[in-house]
Amino acid sequence: MRVLLALLSLVPALLPALAHAGALDDPLDLLWGNRMRFAQDGSPLVTVRIDEGKDELSVLAQGAIRISSVGPEAKVLLGDAGERWRFRIRGGVAAELGYAVQVADLSFGHEEAVRAVVERWEGRGFDPRLVTVGGVFGIAGRVIDNRRYAVLLGAPGGRASAEKLLEEVRSSFGEASVLYTELVRRPRGEVEIYDPAGRLVGVSAGAAVIEAEGKRGITVLQVEHDQGYASHGRSDRSYRGQVVITVDAGGKAAAVSVLPMEELLRGIVPSEIFASAPSEALQAQAVAARGEVLAKIGVRHRADPYLLCPEQHCQVYKGLSGEHRRTDEAIALSRGEVLFGHSGRLVDSVYSSTCGGHTENNEIVWGTPPDPNLRGVPDWIGHPELQRFEEKVSRQDVAAFIDARIPGMCAQASFSRADKFRWERRFSAAELNGLVAGLGVGKVISLVPGGVGVSGRASTLSITGTAGAATVEGELVIRRLLKNLNSSLFVIEREGPEDGPATAWVFRGGGWGHGVGMCQMGAIGRAEAGHDHAAILRHYYNGAELFRIY
Repeated sequence: MRVLLALLSLVPALLPALAHAGALDDPLDLLWGNRMRFAQDGSPLVTVRIDEGKDELSVLAQGAIRISSVGPEAKVLLGDAGERWRFRIRGGVAAELGYAVQVADLSFGHEEAVRAVVERWEGRGFDPRLVTVGGVFGIAGRVIDNRRYAVLLGAPGGRASAEKLLEEVRSSFGEASVLYTELVRRPRGEVEIYDPAGRLVGVSAGAAVIEAEGKRGITVLQVEHDQGYASHGRSDRSYRGQVVITVDAGGKAAAVSVLPMEELLRGIVPSEIFASAPSEALQAQAVAARGEVLAKIGVRHRADPYLLCPEQHCQVYKGLSGEHRRTDEAIALSRGEVLFGHSGRLVDSVYSSTCGGHTENNEIVWGTPPDPNLRGVPDWIGHPELQRFEEKVSRQDVAAFIDARIPGMCAQASFSRADKFRWERRFSAAELNGLVAGLGVGKVISLVPGGVGVSGRASTLSITGTAGAATVEGELVIRRLLKNLNSSLFVIEREGPEDGPATAWVFRGGGWGHGVGMCQMGAIGRAEAGHDHAAILRHYYNGAELFRIY
C-alpha cells in the first residue's frame, strides 16, 4: 500500500469525470443534487446505487486506485492491485424524511388532467398540492424535459400518519395511490477508511471517492442484488468509472457508481436482452434503455444519494460483470440516439419482455394520461384474418385471442419461450384464499377482471368472497398479489362443483411483463425478419423518430 497525503485542490486531475461535473469540491452535491450533470465525452453523468444499508463495505482493487476524502482531513490514498479496503460510517444520522399520499403522477403538458385531479380531490374535502420532479436540460441543441407533477395529499409528515391516510384514501375512493417520500434533510456522518492492514487511515466528511487507474474496474464485495426476487443474493461485482462510499438515507454505508451514460449502458443492455440477439435488436434495446435513463433522471429516488437503482424498478445494472462484446458494439453503433415524439418531447421508452401478441396503452397499466407514443399495437406482420384483434382485444375476445396462438413476432423470434408467450397458473382454493386474506373478503367466490385495455390486459380485479368484496387496482398490483403472475392478460377458469365452493382457480394468459412500449422478444423477431432498429422502434413507439443528441 502507498499513502499520499494531499489537499484535493492540488490534484484536480484525479477524477476527470467528477471534475467535469463540478462535483470534485462537493461529491455530496453530485449524489443528492437530483439533476443532470455531464461527463467529459458530452454524455450525461449518472449515479447508480451499488449497495446500501450496510454497517461496512469492502472494495477490492483490480489495479492501482485512488481514494479521495473531503473535509478538514482531506487526503488522497493510493492503493495497489489486489488490495482490500474497508469503509464504515462514523456517527451516522438518518435523513429526515417526510411522507405524503401520492394520488397522481402526470407529465408536463397535461395541465388539464392535473387541474381535473386537483379539483376532484378538493371536492372530496382535501387540500392537494403539487410537487414538480425531474427537470429541463439541453444536449446538442435538443431540449429534454422529463418534468412531472406529483399530486399529493397531506403535508410532509410521519410515515405512520401518511400510511393511515393512504389506507383511508384507498378504502374510501378506490383509486390507485402510493406513499410519497420527500427529503427534508440529508443524512449526516463521516466515512472511515481502513487500509488493507486494517488500520484507520482516513476520515471523509460524508463521502469518499474511489477511482481505478485506466480502464481497470473496482470490485465491491458481497453486493446485495435482485431484492424481492427468487434470485436474491450477494456476490462480488466490479464497476467502471468511480465508486463513491457515502451515507445512505438510513445513516448506513452505501456504495454508488458514478459513470457516463454510455458506460452505464454497457452494464444494462446485456442484463435486459440476450447478447446473442441480432445487432439491430440490440441497438433498439440500447436506444430504449438510454431513453429510460433520461426519462428517470431526477424523477426517482429523490430521497436517496443516487439517481437510479440497479434493479428492475429502474433498469437492471450489473456493472462490468454484465458486459458483453456484442452489446458493447450495438451501444457504440447507436451512441447518443434517443427517441422523440411528434410533439418534440423525449419518449419515455419503456419496454417489457414479451407482449403476447399485442402491446398495451400506458394509461391502462399505470393510470397516467394517454401518451401518444405509448399506444398498444398488434405485434404480427400481415395476417388479415386477425383484423378483429388489431385495434382492440375486447374482454369477450380475450379467451379467443389467447387460444388463437397469435403469430406475434415475440412468438416467432428464435429466442421465444412458449411458456412466456402463452402460460397457465393454477391456484388451489386454499392458496388463493391465503393470497387475498389481507383484503378481508373471506373465501373467494368470484374473480372478475376489469378495466381492459387494447391488448386485453386487465387493470382491475374485482374479488367477491364470503366476507365481502374488494377491487384490486393496477396491473402490477394484480400480478404481485397473484405471486408475480406473468402478465394481466388472462382469463380465469373456476374449478369445482357448480353448487359448491371452488376447489381451484386457473389463470390462462399471454405475455410476460406490462406490455407497454417495445416488446423485447418482438424486437428480436423483427430484427430476424430484416427490420433495422429505427423501424423496430418506430413500430413500438407509434412513429417516434431517432435523433443523435451527442
